[in-house]
Amino acid sequence: MDIIILGPIIAVLLILLPMILGIAFMGWQKKIRIEHQESGIVKNCFVGYAWTYFFFGFFVPIFRGEILIGVLHLIFSILTFGVFQIVMPFLYNKHYSTRLLTDGWKLADTEENNNLAKVKIGIAG
Repeated sequence: MDIIILGPIIAVLLILLPMILGIAFMGWQKKIRIEHQESGIVKNCFVGYAWTYFFFGFFVPIFRGEILIGVLHLIFSILTFGVFQIVMPFLYNKHYSTRLLTDGWKLADTEENNNLAKVKIGIAG
C-alpha cells in the first residue's frame, strides 16, 4: 500500500483505538430503565463503554442534567491536556448510574437488563 493512503488510515485507527478497545472489553453502551422510588418518575441509566462521552465529552453530563459534573469534567480535560477525555468514557456510565442508584432510583427494566446492570455497576445481589 502506498504511504499516502496508509498514513490517514493509521491516524483514524489510532484516534478510534480507545473506542474500539472500550467496546471490545466493556461492550456497547446499553440503556437500562430506572424508576425513582418516591416519585415514580422513569428515566434511563447506562452501562458499558460511553461512546457518547467519547464523541461529545463533557457535554454528556450537562445534557443528562449534571451541570456541575460537566463543568468539572471540562476543567479536568483542560488540566490534563485531553487525557481525561480519553479515560472517562471507560468510567462515566458506571459513575452516572451509581450516582442515580444511590440517590433514590432503582432498577426497573427486564430481569436480564437489571442483572446486566448489577454486574456492570458492581451491585451485590
